[in-house]
Amino acid sequence: MSKQVVTENPEYSSSANLYDTTNDYRGLALVFNHENFETEKKRDGTNEDRDNLKDLLSSLKFDVHIYDDLNKKEVLKTLKIWSEEKYSDCDCLVVVVMTHGDPHNLYAKDSCYPVESLWVNFIGNRCPSLIGKPKMFFIQACRGKALDQGVVFDPERQNDKKDCKTYEGSNSSPPMADLLVMYSTYEGHCSWRNPKDGGVFIQTLCSELKANGNKRELLTLLTGVSRRTAYEFQSYVPDDEKYNAKKQMPCLVSTLTKSFYFTDKTTSKKFELKKFRLCKDVEEHLNNNKD
Repeated sequence: MSKQVVTENPEYSSSANLYDTTNDYRGLALVFNHENFETEKKRDGTNEDRDNLKDLLSSLKFDVHIYDDLNKKEVLKTLKIWSEEKYSDCDCLVVVVMTHGDPHNLYAKDSCYPVESLWVNFIGNRCPSLIGKPKMFFIQACRGKALDQGVVFDPERQNDKKDCKTYEGSNSSPPMADLLVMYSTYEGHCSWRNPKDGGVFIQTLCSELKANGNKRELLTLLTGVSRRTAYEFQSYVPDDEKYNAKKQMPCLVSTLTKSFYFTDKTTSKKFELKKFRLCKDVEEHLNNNKD
């Protein structure tokens, strides 16, 4: 075997450690909300999450598009159409899905699809105008049937006692670079949702972004989401011991290469949100596929 030599890229600057947020627009936010299914149980409470997300993302100056109860073909076609848009004047992309799931799939109204279908059309050369820009995916769904029992510990033995809350620029990049996927729970486990108020993960995500979205770096924000979900929540099903007092731990996978802030947009750049050219095309496609 010949000896491999790794050399430094002369065009890379280690000082360029912040994603560019000086573009005219924040970007596109897609929210896929699934309440009703042909074969799965109804997801009561999800519309509360949808409405909270719409308000939150709009306040961050995203151009928000909501899709309710799409079937598999509609979900995949909608993602494909939006991936053909040009995002050169945008900071980032956000996609949120709220549905049923298993370890490797998400459920549309009629059937399931692989979770990686969410981002496959937005990475690398499939969507050139998003190269070097953060692409964020948030998934509120079960990833199995296992229940998190939680671990009892002594707060006095922890180094950070305040954490222990009780329940009350290169010219090329890897294709998978600049991607962030945050799941509401880790693989194999349930994700909890209140029939009235919605999912604990989405509730916490909205609360954290509303309070600190313009103040803290993205990964710090999401660490706060994980922290609050893990320590401030437990299930409340007093008439069923199997499901009562269980915990939830979000899981984050990131290939982000820089720090990202939801910086304020100047008045001249945020008075009119970008209206994407393909909105009409997407709506026509969905209308043509309705029963």
